[in-house]
Amino acid sequence: MPSAWPRCGWTVVGHRIRPRRRHGRVEVWRAVISQDQFDSLDKHTQWGIDFLERYAKFVKERIEIEQNYAKQLRNLVKKYCPKRSSKDEEPRFTSCIAFFNILNELNDYAGQREVVAEEMAHRVYGELMRYAHDLKTERKMHLQEGRKAQQYLDMCWKQMDNSKKKFERECREAEKAQQSYERLDNDTNATKADVEKAKQQLNLRTHMADENKNEYAAQLQNFNGEQHKHFYVVIPQIYKQLQEMDERRTVKLSECYRGFADSERKVIPIISKCLEGMILAAKSVDERRDSQMVVDSFKSGFEPPGDFPFEDYSQHIYRTISDGTISASKQEGGKMDAKTTVGKAKGKLWLFGKKPKGPALEDFSHLPPEQRRKKLQQRIDELNRELQKESDQKEALNKMKDVYEKNPQMGDPGSLQPKLAETMNNIDRLRMEIHKNEAWLSEVEGKTGGRGDRRHSSDINHLVTQGRESPEGSYTDDANQEVRGPPQQHGHHSEFDDEFEDDDPLPAIGHCKAIYPFDGHNEGTLAMKEGEVLYIIEEDKGDGWTRARRQNGEEGYVPTTYIDVTLEKNSKGAVTYI
Repeated sequence: MPSAWPRCGWTVVGHRIRPRRRHGRVEVWRAVISQDQFDSLDKHTQWGIDFLERYAKFVKERIEIEQNYAKQLRNLVKKYCPKRSSKDEEPRFTSCIAFFNILNELNDYAGQREVVAEEMAHRVYGELMRYAHDLKTERKMHLQEGRKAQQYLDMCWKQMDNSKKKFERECREAEKAQQSYERLDNDTNATKADVEKAKQQLNLRTHMADENKNEYAAQLQNFNGEQHKHFYVVIPQIYKQLQEMDERRTVKLSECYRGFADSERKVIPIISKCLEGMILAAKSVDERRDSQMVVDSFKSGFEPPGDFPFEDYSQHIYRTISDGTISASKQEGGKMDAKTTVGKAKGKLWLFGKKPKGPALEDFSHLPPEQRRKKLQQRIDELNRELQKESDQKEALNKMKDVYEKNPQMGDPGSLQPKLAETMNNIDRLRMEIHKNEAWLSEVEGKTGGRGDRRHSSDINHLVTQGRESPEGSYTDDANQEVRGPPQQHGHHSEFDDEFEDDDPLPAIGHCKAIYPFDGHNEGTLAMKEGEVLYIIEEDKGDGWTRARRQNGEEGYVPTTYIDVTLEKNSKGAVTYI
């Protein structure tokens, strides 16, 4: 588009244009005020407003992008943040804590993107839309003024042109009257009356021509004045206003460009802190600490079994009972409860362990030593917190009682006595519970320390894992959910009777020695003492339980990790544990 506004201004010279010099530092625009130039300026100012609105649309779309980005980031954080319903689900590992810190920093980062969107919407987009509305109103006013000035100049020109044409017409009529008068005056045959009439007509036309001449001169002078005012005052002023309006539009665009960048630059320090927080979270990951947490969580506290001396049981490969070591084992096994019989053992073997004899023990003795110690310590801490709370309540009640005694109008001191007695009972109960649990904890710590001189074995199969596996092979750390029962045997019917058929007892495929004592509370399990020797009649099938038999014929399942198994090489499917 050619420039409609020359830098040095323009002035009129006939039908041509030439550059006009600047006066001082003020630049005044001059131009040939023709309809095409005015339309060019109209198009240019409209283009400027359209460009302003186009940039406003760009800013609006950028705001929507920032808002959607922030929303998606918040949804992402919400999706991967843990739902902490209890203290046990709180992250403990440094890698988990670092990840959750990164999620928190990312949530703050999303908030900063929302700040950018709000700043752009308020400082840039809103300002642009208000300014565009004002700019349209101002442009419309200036263009109307220019059109009115042009219309007024056209009207003056038409009046001047009409007076000119009328003066030209009257001059022609006067010239005709002059010629008619001269012809009649030179005609000898013309009467005096005709000559006099022609003379009067000449005088009339001459007078009218003079009047039209004066009118034309006045209209010409008026038009020249209005034209000069139009070209040198009115239109330059309108163009100057349009120029100032367009320059303000350009300045406003520049300010909005700067505000667009500043909206994001203001939050860069905060975003940098968020990123630094992510880096610090990554640096806080400690692999050794996490590994130690795993060790502390899963260690049982049992010492690995020591080496056993060689004992010759070759004379007992077959089911012949002699007076050797097995007899001694019989005598040792004879010390068990005499009420236990083979028929009872064979008839009430609840294979799936669905009928526990009683609830989980209060002292957590069913757990391995280390896990039992942790549970007891945790319970002691909880009881101490409850004791502190009750003590604080007791102190508050005593203070309130003193206030009531000093100021009876505020309340009756006797009304606090039941609550105070209840609080004292709770304190005594909590102290007894703490004392009892501390005694159990001391017992566990004493047993754990007493086993420190046991020799370590190289057999990894003798190590005891954290907690205890259930008969079905699933691990549970909850005392109320733990069920010790023998595993389900394949090849049997899906439902079992209360008593098994009285078949011949299974042959022994080896023997074992109890490393740790086992109470065998559940149906189908076999109690044993530490160091007791039992027959193996069925191997561990991967569920953590081995079927064993005493010398008196009592059978049941015992934990595989609690015994040291030796299978006979001549037995079918026997495997020797080294």
